[in-house]
Amino acid sequence: PSALPAAHEPMLLLAVTEFVANSAAFTYFTAGALRRNISSNMLPRRFPLQLRTKSVGVFSPQLQERYPDQPMELHLSARRQPLLSCHPDALHGALFSSAEAFVVLPNATRVPAFLLNIDANVTGKPTITGNRLGGTVSLRG
Repeated sequence: PSALPAAHEPMLLLAVTEFVANSAAFTYFTAGALRRNISSNMLPRRFPLQLRTKSVGVFSPQLQERYPDQPMELHLSARRQPLLSCHPDALHGALFSSAEAFVVLPNATRVPAFLLNIDANVTGKPTITGNRLGGTVSLRG
């Protein structure tokens, strides 16, 4: 437990412990809430990588050859519960996810294209300058 700062004026103090954060992560993971499906029409047209076989063909030419310029879907999900830890200078998180890509055929059938497991360590460092809250985030694979 941390000592509370001396209050010289009225203030609101909010503290979140690792236990609370990890309990929430467990609850969301167990409930299946850490899933997201992204379709090609959900991305802005100016987004640099579109979910179409033509765009993804750079990484997999066979995909573009077999399914020329077809829309794709990306199914993102957590494979394991995220782990969170709090440190005096930063918040750390370990994420264990997967991204499964599908080609969407004209008859709406989804053909599996690839599965990518993504494990990442994320560190967030909050900063307060005057009355502004900001921060930096770093990502390690």
